[in-house]
Amino acid sequence: MGEERFGEFVVVRRHGDGDVGHVAELVLDRPKAMNAVSSEMARSIAGACAALGADRDVRVVVVTSTHERAFCVGADLKERNSFTDADLVRQRPVARAAYTGVLELPVPTIAALHGFALGGGFELALSCDLIVADRTAVVGLPEVSVGVIPGGGGTQLLPRRVGAARAAELIFTARRLEAAEARELGLVDELVEEGRDREEALALASRIAANSPVGLRAAKRALRLGHGLDLRAGLEVEDAAWRSVAFSGDRAEGVAAFSEKRKPQWPGE
Repeated sequence: MGEERFGEFVVVRRHGDGDVGHVAELVLDRPKAMNAVSSEMARSIAGACAALGADRDVRVVVVTSTHERAFCVGADLKERNSFTDADLVRQRPVARAAYTGVLELPVPTIAALHGFALGGGFELALSCDLIVADRTAVVGLPEVSVGVIPGGGGTQLLPRRVGAARAAELIFTARRLEAAEARELGLVDELVEEGRDREEALALASRIAANSPVGLRAAKRALRLGHGLDLRAGLEVEDAAWRSVAFSGDRAEGVAAFSEKRKPQWPGE
């Protein structure tokens, strides 16, 4: 298992068989601040995502936390409190780059939640394709309670998960949801026993990573680009994604492996 640090607060670990790990773990590692996202940490998240997105060996990314009681409590409000208006304007693209970095990863992404995942912390999770949470998880978008709005994608990503009216209720009330209710309402996808969020997310990632890397990237592209389009336009997006894989080495290997009843050895192209 290889490890690379991006700044002081972000670590990337590689998991998998042999020398190449196809599952990458993006670890939020600012335990003294419960992973509050400072400007420095935002730059590190964006940098790690840029490196992961460019690495063709990566098939799945899992976002985790080293803090025992929190995934991420959101923006670093202590830092924000020291900002002038000009500082805040300058910092905005830095913060956005962290959230869009996760959102725009070209491979499937899974967030592993325990403890507090609030504000920008929950927005990092919402930027992933799937969310695994243990029973200690507490999620929410409380930004209007401190005079702002969800600015890391929350107003757009939450309604795509739970519908416009439910998202409005959650954002307008700023309320926090414990894990069971979050699962019931669809804010998280899988609820696991306490302390098992990382383990279960990595296991899910391993199952996903066994599939064609070309197919996974194309499927994610079709899902993301097609969402919100009318059916006819969405099917055109799907067709373009299908054409991008139809003549690939992965497709040829997948069909051959199925016919020969063996495990595929994906060329990844």
